[in-house]
Amino acid sequence: MTCDVLVLGGAGVDTTVYVPELPLAYRDTYPVPPVVDRIGNTGSGVSLGCAALGMDVAFADLIGDDPQGALVRDALRHVACAWGTAAGGTRRSVLLVAPDGRRTSFFDAKATPGERLPRALYAGVRARQVHVSLSDICRDVFDDLGGVPVSTDLHDWDGADDFHRDFAYRSDLVFLSATALEDPVAAMRGILARGRARTVVCTRGAGGCLVLTRGGEVRAFPAVPLPAPVADSNGAGDAFVSGFLYGTLNGLPLERCVTLGAVAGAHACTVPGTHESPITEPVLLARASADT
Repeated sequence: MTCDVLVLGGAGVDTTVYVPELPLAYRDTYPVPPVVDRIGNTGSGVSLGCAALGMDVAFADLIGDDPQGALVRDALRHVACAWGTAAGGTRRSVLLVAPDGRRTSFFDAKATPGERLPRALYAGVRARQVHVSLSDICRDVFDDLGGVPVSTDLHDWDGADDFHRDFAYRSDLVFLSATALEDPVAAMRGILARGRARTVVCTRGAGGCLVLTRGGEVRAFPAVPLPAPVADSNGAGDAFVSGFLYGTLNGLPLERCVTLGAVAGAHACTVPGTHESPITEPVLLARASADT
């Protein structure tokens, strides 16, 4: 099959708990609003976000033969998916979300040492862009991707953890968050110096993002205003990636790709949950035009 974006790895389930504040002071019991299990994790977010923007998406991953796996299959039923069985079960996160939208995530990767994403799940897909999720099962996929542009998201990398290096240095387009970086610019330059990336994008939440291209200087871009009150910041990073990839695959200038990513990320902050309500193409383009 052919598609615009092939996403490898990163499906899971988020259990969202809305708490009165973060950090949460110790108490034996907190009454909270209904606790909800939702589609979550980064690969799901990029897949659903790109699909909502009108792109043809294929997704390959390992999930468990468990209730969480059934939830993932149902949530991604409109995406062309190829599933293998994860020995440890489906990845899970417990998300504590404060009234201001900030979150703390407890991530259970359900990792089985040595488990890898079988090539047979994605070998027959011809994509214009491959997005590789930060998952150990995807560590060896890069040799199979030929000359197709590859993107990845390092999330809250601290710039030193070895787990992230294969993904950082073997991708053409690298996203990461400034959350755990003492010197974001140094980390971005290190990715370009040691790897094959041509563009590195470092998101900074309400502070916008930094962008560094090979042979260029670091450029700072502001965030865009939220279109509604903040509800939940979960999924904002994956939404940013989806909007940026939409611009990239449509041949738009870097500045426009950043705006599209920022608009998609801002939308995600105003809707509850993680990936249930991604921004659609008409809304993205209308808001991006209004922002310019």
